[in-house]
Amino acid sequence: MSQDAIEQPKPSNTLPQEADSEKMDLILDIPVSVTVEIGRTKMTIRNLLQLNQGGIVALDCLAGDPLDVLVNGTLVAHGEVVVVNDKFGVRLTDIVSKAERIKRLR
Repeated sequence: MSQDAIEQPKPSNTLPQEADSEKMDLILDIPVSVTVEIGRTKMTIRNLLQLNQGGIVALDCLAGDPLDVLVNGTLVAHGEVVVVNDKFGVRLTDIVSKAERIKRLR
């Protein structure tokens, strides 16, 4: 086999930092689902079917407890309710560490 037959890597026109930036640009516009939970509960189907307008569903959180902020179902932060231009919003009070997020995935 001759030396000419061995394919040599072609030089890249981009620097490593530029390549990383281009890779980041590919994912920055991917949409994700952000959910804010005020609480949860479990109930039987019987109780679920008995719900009607004006009924109350008690949740497992206390008033004033931090809200859970989830991205694609993964807890990423905690926050509190705020009102912004007559709409609800969330002020982030605590960001879950990367290590904790990875731990919760398992």
